[in-house]
Amino acid sequence: MKKNVLLYLAIISLAGCTQEGKKPSAEDSQNKQIVTTDSTDTTNDFYDNAETYALRCPEIMLEGEIANSGKIEWADLPLRTLIVKEALLDKDGNRFIGAYRYDGYSLYDILNHAKLQKANAKEFNPIIDLYVSVENEKGEKALVSWGEIYYPNQLHNIIIAVQVTRIVPSKTKDLWPLPEESKLIIASDLITERNIAMPSKIVVKSFPKSFKTIKGMKPLYSPKLTLYNQENSLVTLTDLPENIQLQTYNSVFYGRGRGIHSTTPFTGIMLKELLTPYFEMNRLNLMNALFVIVAEDGYRSVFTFSEIMNRNDQSEVLLICNPELKDNGVFRIFPACDFFSDRAVKGINAIYFSLDD
Repeated sequence: MKKNVLLYLAIISLAGCTQEGKKPSAEDSQNKQIVTTDSTDTTNDFYDNAETYALRCPEIMLEGEIANSGKIEWADLPLRTLIVKEALLDKDGNRFIGAYRYDGYSLYDILNHAKLQKANAKEFNPIIDLYVSVENEKGEKALVSWGEIYYPNQLHNIIIAVQVTRIVPSKTKDLWPLPEESKLIIASDLITERNIAMPSKIVVKSFPKSFKTIKGMKPLYSPKLTLYNQENSLVTLTDLPENIQLQTYNSVFYGRGRGIHSTTPFTGIMLKELLTPYFEMNRLNLMNALFVIVAEDGYRSVFTFSEIMNRNDQSEVLLICNPELKDNGVFRIFPACDFFSDRAVKGINAIYFSLDD
């Protein structure tokens, strides 16, 4: 048994992209079977019951607002595993593609040693307005916020997949279409339009819009919040809409710098319910749109459209309003998806929708 486990690990470590980032052989690119695992259900693992196949994978370049641009080397990166149910937008409703186990390299690990050189560092040094654009040679790109990579409660939920295994239903034995090319996989997405094939470039960016910043503003207060589409104002709020149901989330509110803040519950509305009437759920927005949430003092945080509007884990972003709060008020957000409190912007005066150039 020990010998079989060691053999399996050895095979897995050689699968997919080579350590130098070169393309696998032509044989690999045609769904070459790497290893057959537990087809007789001898273990309790549901996700190892079918064959694992290599995916064709190009070299991937790391670029953008970093000091150490260049080709990504896989040699020292651990192989991570995600299980996903993939579905795409369709005119007749969401279209199910298949259920898979993907193995690959996480953006967390890929970017871990990137030396950031934020273009706007003098104005705003915090990293929470960063995002990355994952692109392929077809011209497709999918945006991922820095917060999605480094702040979530569950790490390594975004990978570049280099291996795939079908998750086959035990009764119907449905064999979902088998991908042949490497893919960006984002496990928290409900509609998986961001799972683009053959990513070849990862670009680190900071949100380009400038905001006046005032450190240590006291009191931090804005009586209203304005929602913008680009630079066009859509609606201004002084309280939460009455037609949207309040939600209460229990929390352990913990900051990266100051540690524990509180264990007090947060009550507000799901931010996506406020935004839905103004912004369409379409492929372009899911892949290329951002929201930047800005406070009166210029503190701001970037979220992708998908991480607010398209979650499958019910870890929603709440918008909270306390009109009686004269400091850190009246609007704030609580991102239940985050481990740290850093993106919980308070004293919000604006939320901007933007498409990446």
